[in-house]
Amino acid sequence: MFCKPGKMLDIYKKKMSYRIGFGVDFHQLTENRPFWLGGVQVPHHKGALGHSDADVLLHAICDALLGALGLGDIGTHFPDTDAAYKDIDSKILLERSAKLISEKGYGIVNIDASVCLEAPKIKPFIPHMQSTIAGILNLQPTDVSIKATTTEKMGFVGREEGIQAFATVLLEKK
Repeated sequence: MFCKPGKMLDIYKKKMSYRIGFGVDFHQLTENRPFWLGGVQVPHHKGALGHSDADVLLHAICDALLGALGLGDIGTHFPDTDAAYKDIDSKILLERSAKLISEKGYGIVNIDASVCLEAPKIKPFIPHMQSTIAGILNLQPTDVSIKATTTEKMGFVGREEGIQAFATVLLEKK
């Protein structure tokens, strides 16, 4: 069975109306630094070390957004060698990443993210993180899933030397 020449192009375009992206980020934890996660400052005696505010969750989401459209990663667009991004609020990076997605004609359907850390317990802060991220991305808080897990005291996360986050996003052609 053969398709008309234009029909295959229509099928291809329909398949390309959705894109999935995956992002991951890691940061070392250190004393006497603010702990930013999901755009929210969480009280803790340690914070993530980085060129920006080192918000691993927002960085993973940025990478997922950019990756879904093959636009590289957060370091490509906001390099840590550029003084303009020194101590920058990662909410700004998320907003700029979303703008790049929008300029390509895509919108965000939903985000699913996981954060790996031993301490602090972040469950009480998750609704605020969801609202913060949703507000930046023009989503509903229910479109932003954030989960937390420990590594059962194993590895650098288990020793509270670092934190990591993973994010998956679904984009839809506008």
